[in-house]
Amino acid sequence: MASASLFILFILQACAYLFFYTIGAQANIKFSAIFSFGDSILDTGMNNNLPSAEALGIKDIVPVYLKPDLQSKDLLTGVGFASGGLGIDPLTSSTLGVVAMSQQLQYFKDYIGKLKGVAGQEKAKAIIANSLVLMSAGNNDIGVHILLVRGNNSILFLHIVLNWLPGLPLFWRGNKEHQAPNRIKYKFVKQLYALGARRFGVLSTVALGCEPSGRVAGSCSMTANVGAQTYNNLLKAGIASLQSKHSDAKLVFFDIFTPLDNIASNPQRFGFQNANLGCCGGVGSCLPFTTLVCPDASTYVFWDSLHPTEKTYRIVVSDVLNKTLSSFS
Repeated sequence: MASASLFILFILQACAYLFFYTIGAQANIKFSAIFSFGDSILDTGMNNNLPSAEALGIKDIVPVYLKPDLQSKDLLTGVGFASGGLGIDPLTSSTLGVVAMSQQLQYFKDYIGKLKGVAGQEKAKAIIANSLVLMSAGNNDIGVHILLVRGNNSILFLHIVLNWLPGLPLFWRGNKEHQAPNRIKYKFVKQLYALGARRFGVLSTVALGCEPSGRVAGSCSMTANVGAQTYNNLLKAGIASLQSKHSDAKLVFFDIFTPLDNIASNPQRFGFQNANLGCCGGVGSCLPFTTLVCPDASTYVFWDSLHPTEKTYRIVVSDVLNKTLSSFS
């Protein structure tokens, strides 16, 4: 992987650990372990066995499963399987050369075998059942289509939203119902449920139209955000449908779109000065050794053209947890 990608992923790891640290600080009594699946929002270093955020001086809360020096004790409190660049559509993941959802599921199965070896079968079963499983996917799938209609062809984009995106969240509900046009046939949540997981926090997409790379004339792109929210609403309905069929599980929708949209649309209200540019790279890539880095990231909503800064993540995570943690009790 190019050094530029490595640099960006190191930043993403730091943001992901902040997410986990906040959850741990507020809910460590509720959950025996934390597992992450999906894309860069929760990626702590799966791609190319990258070093964990511990190398950046951040407490190693949820180590990546492929961490070379992963200890037996780490297995007891959860590991990360998420991979930056992942898409629900396998083609998205293969195009970007990252760990697909099917492979993340296989890694989890391998993990369970190792956990049983360390803790014993009954304790391993209890750890998984009482853990929090975090999932984030869809951002990259939608992003690919945003790029395909980069010329702000709203009619074409809305056609994609209405005819392609609605199929994506349906994979949560089972293969006897409508399938996604991209022929997603696996049922990720139900597969994790079958493996013993019972408490799920499923993240919405971010506010894709508010990212520096997606903004139009200094404002959030309504077209991109409508696409993201169409997906999110379908995803939320799919989770509710699955919850109604599994009374012994807790499936909770984590809305990260709304607080991020609020921040990016009204940055001054939240103590920010700039929402149009990323602190590093502006509207372009955050490259290593670049001189295009702002002097104070805390005044920026976004770190780079796609991802929020630490301060933004803190606000978003706090908002989500305040509204959802009680749902797990």
